[in-house]
Amino acid sequence: MNLQIKTTGDGSATLFLPELNEQYHSLNGAVTESNHVFLTNGFHFHPSAQPVVFEVGFGTGLNCLLTAKQAQLQNRPTYYMAIEKFPVEQDIVTQLNYGSLIEENGIQLFRKIHDCEWNIPVEISPWFTLLKLKTDFTSEKWILPQKTDIIYFDAFGPDKQPEMWTEEIFLRLFENSSEEGVLVTYSAKGEVRRRMVNAGFKVERLPGPPGKKEMLRGIKVASKI
Repeated sequence: MNLQIKTTGDGSATLFLPELNEQYHSLNGAVTESNHVFLTNGFHFHPSAQPVVFEVGFGTGLNCLLTAKQAQLQNRPTYYMAIEKFPVEQDIVTQLNYGSLIEENGIQLFRKIHDCEWNIPVEISPWFTLLKLKTDFTSEKWILPQKTDIIYFDAFGPDKQPEMWTEEIFLRLFENSSEEGVLVTYSAKGEVRRRMVNAGFKVERLPGPPGKKEMLRGIKVASKI
């Protein structure tokens, strides 16, 4: 992939993919967006003392880094699973500034997240275990070892990758969620909300990050019959 590094509004980096004319994060602020959508409305929202997180679209590893740091700050043991078909090359990763924006051990933490092997669980810290799955999310081959409490749905937009946003995809995520599990995504498109609802999630619109009016959060309130 011909990735280009761009600086966003809060000083953090993102990647731009010319083939899709799409960036990995909001140009209004990559860290700001991740914190708002996935941490505030997902990780911090869910009450589990030992949450299981599943990220759809590992990408740059930013969501993973921010979650690992919060797990450490909260002394909250977290099992984090992420799926990615096209991992970002290491020479690009080393140019991203996320680690330096995180206090204390951010640089070391970001390096460990990217250096760990794929497809096996790795203890990144006493509070954070990471399982990176290198596979096609739209295939039937991936299997999660346990139900997930929090889903970070961070694929490229539905207009860029429609195959990632189908009702079948959301149904599969619903089935892999624990009771009271949540799914958060930056998208607020009506078609996305309807597909989440049809899959079984109770969906609410929430204020979006800077530059975006709304986002979506789905909650699994009961098993789908």
